[in-house]
Amino acid sequence: MRLSEVKNNETVIITKVLGHGSFRKRIMEMGFVRGKEVKVIKNAPFKGPIEFKILDYNITLRRSEASLIEVMLLDEVTEELSTGFDGVIDQETLKESASEKGRIINIALVGNPNCGKTTLFNFLSGSKEHVGNYSGVTISAKKASFSKFGFQFNLVDLPGTYSLTAYSPEEIYVRKYIWKETPDIVINVVDSSNLERNLFLTTQLIDMDIKVICALNMYDELLKNQGSLNYEKMGKMMGIPIIPTVSSKGKGIDDLLQKAIEVYEDRDPIVRHIHINYGQEIEKAIQRIRTKIKENKPITDKISSRFMALKLLEKDNETLFNLSRYSNFDEIKAITKEESHRIESLYNEDSETVITDAKYGFIAGALKENFKQKRNSGKSRSDKIDHFLTHPLLGMPIFIVLIFIAFYTTFSLGSYPMGWIEELVGGLSNLVSSWMPSGMLRDLLTNGIIDGTGSVLVFLPNILILFFFISIMEDSGYMARAAFIMDKIMHYFGLHGRSFIPMVMGFGCNVPAIMATRTLRSPSDRLLTMLIIPFMSCSARLPVYVLFISAFFPSNPGLVLVGIYFTGIFVAFLMAQLFNRTIFKSKETPFVLELPPYRIPTLRNVLMHMWDKTWQYLKKIGGVILLGVIIIWALGYFPRYDVEAEKQVVQTVELQQESTLDRPSANLHQMELQQEAARLQNSYLGRIGQFIEPAMRPLGFDWKMSVALLAGLPAKEIVVSTMGVLYQVDDGGDVSLTRKLRQERYLSGPKQGELIISVPVALAFLIFILTYFPCIGVIATIKNESGKLYWAIFTMVYTTALAWVLAFVTLHLARLFF
Repeated sequence: MRLSEVKNNETVIITKVLGHGSFRKRIMEMGFVRGKEVKVIKNAPFKGPIEFKILDYNITLRRSEASLIEVMLLDEVTEELSTGFDGVIDQETLKESASEKGRIINIALVGNPNCGKTTLFNFLSGSKEHVGNYSGVTISAKKASFSKFGFQFNLVDLPGTYSLTAYSPEEIYVRKYIWKETPDIVINVVDSSNLERNLFLTTQLIDMDIKVICALNMYDELLKNQGSLNYEKMGKMMGIPIIPTVSSKGKGIDDLLQKAIEVYEDRDPIVRHIHINYGQEIEKAIQRIRTKIKENKPITDKISSRFMALKLLEKDNETLFNLSRYSNFDEIKAITKEESHRIESLYNEDSETVITDAKYGFIAGALKENFKQKRNSGKSRSDKIDHFLTHPLLGMPIFIVLIFIAFYTTFSLGSYPMGWIEELVGGLSNLVSSWMPSGMLRDLLTNGIIDGTGSVLVFLPNILILFFFISIMEDSGYMARAAFIMDKIMHYFGLHGRSFIPMVMGFGCNVPAIMATRTLRSPSDRLLTMLIIPFMSCSARLPVYVLFISAFFPSNPGLVLVGIYFTGIFVAFLMAQLFNRTIFKSKETPFVLELPPYRIPTLRNVLMHMWDKTWQYLKKIGGVILLGVIIIWALGYFPRYDVEAEKQVVQTVELQQESTLDRPSANLHQMELQQEAARLQNSYLGRIGQFIEPAMRPLGFDWKMSVALLAGLPAKEIVVSTMGVLYQVDDGGDVSLTRKLRQERYLSGPKQGELIISVPVALAFLIFILTYFPCIGVIATIKNESGKLYWAIFTMVYTTALAWVLAFVTLHLARLFF
């Protein structure tokens, strides 16, 4: 608990002092240190200051100051020690107990995109967060806890950011987290292969006056490039300990944690706060603004007044907003405007540019003294590879070929384990059928759970193979090149080049892809990208594609799958063009994208990525898909005693009587199937399907296909499991679902005897799956990220309407060729 929450006359023991800089120093000088006993004397009315007794004298603190001190009630400490403690509980014992409670270190990982921060987080915590060699992978804070060296570490992986200026949501999020959560230590992960750019963020952390440790990551690459850095000397210059690490191999991690403990316990001699000298005129402006800001004690307890003064000179709107509620805000604003104008007149440059130049001057000076690198006049390995992969003429064909290879291999290799799983599911269904007596429970297990979930499980190998290729492209750095190649095309359709990364992430799952649009600085670009991401074929749609392609396009499966994915991209581009000319008429923003050096993907990261997708898929099968399967089965199983249904079954029996007498063994099984089909058609599920069938009939979809589409609203995999329940009505699973789809025919009406799903209908169904209503999770994410329910509802309506139109056009065009 915090000291501000303690009631009158209660005694507590201090376990940790938060805050930073001068506040922390002042509060500790007054005796508020770990292990000290504090008694609350009284609380002032209207949530005013609080009077405390510490070290035999009385002192008052504001509530904002008291909230930065973590404590534990004396009674709780005594009670804990009394249990199994044989001895006298004296002051020293209480202090030791408080020290034990204080052995919890809160660490925030901060760094540029693509600096290896998430890899470090994974190694430290044993987590399996997605790692990619391009910016925008971590799009929200990831948390983990672990114990080592007698301490508990609470670790937070913050989004990658190039600076702490309030331009993008990531920058604002990171800055606010450091201010509000006040982590004990910030580990600044720095890419050793690009020190000058990475250290810019370090200078801003120095300005914040917080405890920082630099993890000099990918240090092996610096040595490989024949570079040398006197990191110990440089750390002393900057007041920040620097520890070389190779997080992908776990090197230097223990040293980093040991250093974190030393810094946390104030035992490291290097740690000190330095002021980056921005020059006489800027320093004068900083001091003048800072004096006014320091009049507002509550905010400067958590935020360095110097950092805020710099941000005001950089015209940071978020800082202005934070100060807007203070009584002297108008004075601060006036002085800032005056000083900014003075600096701009002196330097003939924007004040933000002047400060940025000064920071890079500080970095250049530090590196000049401590960093040596062998000059290589030749092209780097990445430049040589890029000569082909990003070639103006060869780049696009290479990209298309690589995508085709990935999809072709997904089918060709995936077909073998698919067959094995299919046989396993069929064998399990037969085994359960032979062991259990006929009845509702057996029907639930065989026709419901086993056939339903098994029909989805069979596509797991395809998902694994596809994400193996996607992981390699991400980890190697090729995905950023794909964005570079696609920029011209995307620009033509009114999209920003950086939108390509979230769109590609959409091939995995649309939810994190929509969250990744935070990397786009323009709100209109961000919203536009959100609205078209649902056309990116997520992994949930892949089982439906594989099912229908295997059934109706077995000769060219890879080509058809590539065609579907590119159709989704093409539809997204067309809608972007339409939206850009109607809804969004924003100014163009520059295309700035880091092209990271190529790196050989580690087997650990690739396997981790594949396992992550596997686990997500299996959790879905055991969760929402299983629930959906049971609901679909129940709707299809009941009612069991329906008068109209019984009449239709009797009629069917009578119609088949004559032929059954001629060939009883041959036709009896067929008659049973038709009886079951008639019963299913009159079930609750059949009635729902027949209710929505008129709207879907122009697309060639029967009631079963219509029900499957409706069932796919929560998750697209349920489309396959629903079909597994609806179509697997033959003898115990000997006929696969793909064959069943090919053989399904109309039993009555003008089309009696005709195939229900022809090639044109299959194509129309695939197009509908590609474009209609994204899953509920995507709709919720669009609502959260856009901040408006309107855009979520708009996405639901326009995608489904577009799906109907495109499926209708596809059906009639396909009939000209098939």
